[in-house]
Amino acid sequence: MRVAAFDCGTNSLRLLIADVDEHGAMTDLRRETRIVRLGQGVDATGEFAPEALERTFAVAREFAEVAAEYSPEKLRFVATSASRDVKNRDEFFAGIFSILGIVPDVITGDEEAHLSFLGATAGRSAAAGPFMVMDLGGGSTELVLGTGDVDSAVSMDIGSVRLTERHMSVELPDQTQITAAIDDIDAQLDQAADIVDFSAPRTFIGVAGTVTTLTAGILGLESYQREKIHGARFSVQDVERQAEQLLSMDREARAALPYMHPGRVDVIAAGGLLFSRVVARIDSAVRAAGAELDILVSETDILDGIALDLARPQS
Repeated sequence: MRVAAFDCGTNSLRLLIADVDEHGAMTDLRRETRIVRLGQGVDATGEFAPEALERTFAVAREFAEVAAEYSPEKLRFVATSASRDVKNRDEFFAGIFSILGIVPDVITGDEEAHLSFLGATAGRSAAAGPFMVMDLGGGSTELVLGTGDVDSAVSMDIGSVRLTERHMSVELPDQTQITAAIDDIDAQLDQAADIVDFSAPRTFIGVAGTVTTLTAGILGLESYQREKIHGARFSVQDVERQAEQLLSMDREARAALPYMHPGRVDVIAAGGLLFSRVVARIDSAVRAAGAELDILVSETDILDGIALDLARPQS
């Protein structure tokens, strides 16, 4: 079956067109990502900004033309964190429907977690589980624990864009701002630990653009290379060093990094801090339980999960 999956988050709009066979094996035909920053100011205003909607609609029109070239049998447009929180989402719905002919599905944090887990663990042996999948978005971050299926999940109301706007919306954050961000992250993790067992995983999989961009930095890549990033392994110390480096850079220095997408420049430092705090917390809990944690990154994520789920037979 040929499917077209759209993932509209707080920061980016992405498209995956793929063929999925009867065994669930997926062949990519086209992947596209654009930074639209739909969630611009949502944390403060509670509504989409007109310019954010127009950016998103412009990319949706572009993606509609791309999808039409492949004639998919099924399409699904999934909207996540930013779209749950706004007062004017009907305007967003109407705009997307007029362009694509489908109404966006504003999914819950639980469904977002399930789709992220499905995409991130596709093709991985259950022997490496239990898995902890971290989907670090712009407005929310999901932690999902399971092996063959999801055992528990939590959606934290924090992400790279939201954290930046709350605490670090300056070119070079000072220690007071960084400390405030850390306190916010740690408070969210304290609540999450009551829902998901941080000591249970044996494999930690980080997904989404912030994580893959940080991985490109850890690997010292001279350009963004998806094939080298996917499946890369690293230590807690690797992540912490990369996060600290980004926090010490001004905007110009971050923008000059050869693997950096322009749309991530102003939120990557907050995202790196968030990723480092989560990885360190999970790793510490696993070590306290007398085990070791394998930490890796995946280029397959919620977008792949949407496509795989879309191709499943309907019950």
